[in-house]
Amino acid sequence: MKFINTLTDDTVLKEIGTRLSRSRLNLNKTQAQLAEEAGVSHRTLSRAEHGESIQLSSLVRILRALDLLKNLDALVSSPVTSPIQQLKSQGRQRQRASSKKDTAASEASWSWGDDS
Repeated sequence: MKFINTLTDDTVLKEIGTRLSRSRLNLNKTQAQLAEEAGVSHRTLSRAEHGESIQLSSLVRILRALDLLKNLDALVSSPVTSPIQQLKSQGRQRQRASSKKDTAASEASWSWGDDS
């Protein structure tokens, strides 16, 4: 199955669960073995394989135990700066965030009639 935007969340979760289960079986591991290696509960792994919602950190642990963590690069690629944005910045990258200046203090120090 190919992941496309028209699939429901439940369908996507079930497909991910099926793929996790197949990967586990290809490694000839039981759910208990994989859960222990991943540092998650047996129930969490079972929920993931059945397409139920689990915490993202648990998914990362399971993927690491299945040696599939490297596949996340395909899932969430590094953001690429658009060519227009590159031209605007002329190769400069921000080094620090700017802070808001205290306008109240600077306005309080000057008043009408102070210019000489």
